[in-house]
Formats: sequence, C-alpha cells, structure tokens
Amino acid sequence: MAAAAAAVAARGAVAGILGRWAPWAARGPGVGRALSGFAARCVGQGRAAAAAPLWKPRLLSAGLPSAGLPGGGTPSALGSITSLLPSILQQPARTLTYCSLRNGKRKTVKAVINRFLRLHNGLWVRRKAGYKKKLWKKSAAQKKRLRELVLCTRTQCKLLDKMTTSFWKRRNWYFDDPYQKYHDRTNLRV
Repeated sequence: MAAAAAAVAARGAVAGILGRWAPWAARGPGVGRALSGFAARCVGQGRAAAAAPLWKPRLLSAGLPSAGLPGGGTPSALGSITSLLPSILQQPARTLTYCSLRNGKRKTVKAVINRFLRLHNGLWVRRKAGYKKKLWKKSAAQKKRLRELVLCTRTQCKLLDKMTTSFWKRRNWYFDDPYQKYHDRTNLRV
C-alpha cells in the first residue's frame, strides 16, 4: 500500500517536472519531440500534457503587444526581474525637503529633532538604542547603561546638520539647563 502511494507520488513529480519543460523543448526541431516522447513514456500517457509554467513573466508595458520578440512570445526572465529591482534594491532615504512648496526654503526633518539634541559646539547627543524596549528582561545595570547619552560621530553630526535648518543650530539659554556645561568645548582641540 505504501509502495503504491510512493510510486504514484513519484510519477506525479516526474510528470510535473517534465511537463513544465516540454513546452520549451517543443520549440526545438528534434529535441522537443524526443523530450515529449520521453515524458510520455515516463508518465505512461499517450501525449505529454503541457502543464502550466512555474511562473508567469510580468510585462513591463502591461497592455501593449510585444513587438520586438521573436514569434510575439513572452519576454525573457530579465524583463520580469528588472521590474522587481526597485523594490529589492530600495535605497534608504532621508525625507529632506530642499525646497518647500509654500516658502521655497529647506525644511527640518522632524525625526532628527525628536531623537537627537544638538549642543552649541556642533556635537549631537543621542540615547543608546533600545533604552525603552523590553525593560522587563534587562538587569538594572543594563538599564542604567542604556539610559546614558552618547555623542554622535563626526559623519553623523554632519548629516544631522544637513537635515536641520539654522533655527535649530542657534544657542538657547534655558533656566537650569542640565546640558549647560556641555555646550562649550573646553580643553579639546577642534
């Protein structure tokens, strides 16, 4: 009983594989007929049924006829892959507006203002990643380390300066500012 089920499953697998290759092989003068006959002998049918291909290529121009293809057939796999490339190779984007529609000025990226603090000396301060995520399974020492502030690197500071306008780079004087002693760099080479 199990052997018969395995034989039926094997026959179906062979039929599926050879049936998918049969339409492409049938285009050739002699090879197609030999493969079709071989598929028919393996499956035990009179003629090999043309099964549906594994995938259907997507056309770049949806409703237009394919004029440059031989026989008016479907395009090669390259045509279907190139339409997928923008979604696969999506580049990260800073949502920076260079010229606003209303005033014609640059706009600040609000995510930068919400996540970072700019000191007057040009350095940017941020929290460590994950300082408010899954605190229930972190030790007290790890939570304390995550609450610490970190200075951004020079490259990050330049990028963040480009993403903000001069309004956010001006000096602010706050009452009881906890960052007051960090705004000016002392004993450090510029």
